[in-house]
Amino acid sequence: MSRRSSDTANGLLYGLYQKRLRRDLAGVGPGSLPRHVAMIIDGNRRWARQAGMTTVAHGHRAGAAKMREFLEWCDDLGIEVVTLYLLSSDNLTNRPSSELSDLIEIIAELADDLSRYRDWRVKHVGSTAGLPERLVGSLADAEKRTADKKGMHINLAVGYGGRKEITDAMRSIVAAHSAEGGSLETLADLLTPDLIGAHLYTGGQPDPDLVIRTSGEQRLSDFMLWQSAHSEFYFVEALGPDLREVDFLRAMRDYSRRQRRYGS
Repeated sequence: MSRRSSDTANGLLYGLYQKRLRRDLAGVGPGSLPRHVAMIIDGNRRWARQAGMTTVAHGHRAGAAKMREFLEWCDDLGIEVVTLYLLSSDNLTNRPSSELSDLIEIIAELADDLSRYRDWRVKHVGSTAGLPERLVGSLADAEKRTADKKGMHINLAVGYGGRKEITDAMRSIVAAHSAEGGSLETLADLLTPDLIGAHLYTGGQPDPDLVIRTSGEQRLSDFMLWQSAHSEFYFVEALGPDLREVDFLRAMRDYSRRQRRYGS
């Protein structure tokens, strides 16, 4: 069999398998699919190096394009909330300035693109500390432009760190309590997981049911530490830009077959 014939046959088999997965998911019961999916896109730099690209920016741009596809897959399956981990607070200090400059531009473009696509609602989750004005403006514009939309809710985790988020939540609680004239003794009585959760960047949103990470790495990297306490996890070997819809559908099928225990 020629290479072209082999590729055609593989493409046909892939398409049939993808359709079968979609049929399987169409038949699952209510509540069997996640309401909120969080995605750690990883491997963009490795993808660029393996492809012989001149800069890793090519990998980040390919990863951003893949994230729009990923959001389409989620939307088509009825997922209500998706959080994309795009730039950590640690990245702001541990990445070369040239790479960081390219990545910031790519994220700004992605935020603008997503805010003009479908009926999606975009929100920035993270701190603006250390982010350039251009990116802060793009994220704010995307939020404002989509504030009245009723479709899938998209969190863009930019300048995000899980430990910083919890710290910021506690500071917010203390500041609000102090402004109301409360004492430390009464504050201690008021502190509950629900109160802390309400002051997180994602306050008012459901916690992620499923956290997906690409590139085969199996760690959280300071992502949604509080919110993922009872999340399910799914790790994909594919590098970020190589993620396929069939990988996503497998993750959804796997989730639908799990029995969630919520720590019990």
